[in-house]
Amino acid sequence: MRKLKNSELDRLSVEAFKETEKTPLIIVLDNIRSLNNIGSVFRTSDAFLVEKIYLCGITATPPHKDIHKTALGSTDTVDWEYVENTMDLIEQLKSDNVIIASIEQAENATMLNDFKPQPNQKYALVFGNEVKGVAQNVVSASDVIIEIPQFGTKHSLNISVSCGIVVWDLFCKMGARG
Repeated sequence: MRKLKNSELDRLSVEAFKETEKTPLIIVLDNIRSLNNIGSVFRTSDAFLVEKIYLCGITATPPHKDIHKTALGSTDTVDWEYVENTMDLIEQLKSDNVIIASIEQAENATMLNDFKPQPNQKYALVFGNEVKGVAQNVVSASDVIIEIPQFGTKHSLNISVSCGIVVWDLFCKMGARG
C-alpha cells in the first residue's frame, strides 16, 4: 500500500465546497473556552459538510491565530455566525423546525449508538463548555439529549473529540456520501 499524495485526495475548492449540498447538521458551541477546540470543530465540520456552526457566549470567533492553527482554512469554507445568547439561538432554531440535540450526560439521555435520526430532518448539535458542559437551561430546552457511551474511569471526552464522534456517526446514519 502507498499513502496518497495531497494531489490525489480529490479536495474541493472553497467555491465548490460552498456549492455542495450539505449534511443537515448545525453545530452550536455553547461557551467553548479553547480556541484549539473551536478550530478542530471547524475542521470536522468541513470534513463532513456540516451546514453551519454557531459560536455562542464566550466562544471566540475567527479570525484568530489559535483557531486558524487547528482549523487549517476551514473557517473560510464552513458557514458560521456568532450569537451571544445560546438560548435565543435555540428558540430561533426550534421555530425553524430544527431538532435540538444536546450532547451531554443527563437523565433519560439516548445513547449515541441507539439514536436514529429522522429522515429529512435538520439537527442542531449542541456541544458545551469544557468544564461545565452544556448549560442546564439549554439541556432543558433540547428535544433530545445524546450521550456518547463511555466505559472507562473518566467519562469525559474533549469537546473536539466528542464533536468528531457524533458528527461522523450522524453523517453515516443520515446516509450522506459514502
